[in-house]
Amino acid sequence: MNRLRAENPGSLLRPGWLLELRQRERDGLASEAEAREGEDRAVLQAIRLQESLGLDVITDGEMRRLSWIGTARGAVDGFELLPGGPGWQWQGTARAAELSTRPFPFVVRPITVQYSLAQREYAFLYRHSRARTKFCVPAPSYHRTVWHPERSRDAYPRCEDFLVAMRDVVRETVREAVAIGCDYVQLDAPNYGNLCDPDLRAAMESTGRDLDAELEVDIALDNSVLQGLDSVTTAVHICRGNAAGNWAGSGAYGVIAERLFGGFEADRLLLEYDTPRSGGFDVLRHVRPDTTVVLGLLTTKSGELEDAAAVEARIREAASILPLERLALSPQCGFASVEWGNPISPAEQEAKLRLVVDLARRTWPA
Repeated sequence: MNRLRAENPGSLLRPGWLLELRQRERDGLASEAEAREGEDRAVLQAIRLQESLGLDVITDGEMRRLSWIGTARGAVDGFELLPGGPGWQWQGTARAAELSTRPFPFVVRPITVQYSLAQREYAFLYRHSRARTKFCVPAPSYHRTVWHPERSRDAYPRCEDFLVAMRDVVRETVREAVAIGCDYVQLDAPNYGNLCDPDLRAAMESTGRDLDAELEVDIALDNSVLQGLDSVTTAVHICRGNAAGNWAGSGAYGVIAERLFGGFEADRLLLEYDTPRSGGFDVLRHVRPDTTVVLGLLTTKSGELEDAAAVEARIREAASILPLERLALSPQCGFASVEWGNPISPAEQEAKLRLVVDLARRTWPA
């Protein structure tokens, strides 16, 4: 586990030609088979890029997904895109206002699996990679966001009933990936980052939600996916939203750190630390003694390359709280959490990933 010092949280920029091909498929001008072949080609390119840079573990770049939410946006039926999202106000770029009003997937029918993310995504990655690979899937807890007290009630009268159903789907999907050969599983859970934002917390509490009680339920649900995965590295990735260079939440981890960092039974925590909005490293004292923290110190929201010395200084700062051997490095989030990606060029993306690898080799020499 500790040999994994340099990684990417998940998504990579989709090539322009792939975006065009998918639009042609939606317009009825390209077949489904042509689109899937294009995705294969894009995944192979993503594999070659990551392997050439020397990342310690690689992904398929999430090339086959409409967004990082591969469950509610493809693999699982029961959702509809409806106006009036979860109340997030995106910030960061000129597209923020548009993102804040876009339709959002809410569960409106009992869920059914349309296809296995493990079979559709991970199997191809595993067959074609020489490097170690990981499988990224939305955490069960994230799906609390897509249950609505009015729109979802007919399908699932209680949010907890829906979350258990989604937990079962995610758990089975993860075990399918492990059966294929996966030995690194990552749950993506930006919902926890939103609990750090005082405005978002106030908005949720104003509807009568008990956020402390929900947090306990959510941690237990996510742990239940990761339990029993012998010889598999397990991870949870927590950010504050990432869509086309925009972010949804602010606030330090302190309000949830003791319960969250101490409660997760994961080998690794990938944490967002690319801006002062994330607070300081003092909260790392709550991390379980057998957990490694992957510091997300490079931003994927803009193309400007970080100063290597400044990143090294921040790693040393974190090491004053948590021993260096229990730290690793990554960007703060994926480069394309939504299909069209962040406002960053492929060359800038490559430069950031190369810097992650270079700094990791200098900081944790073999």
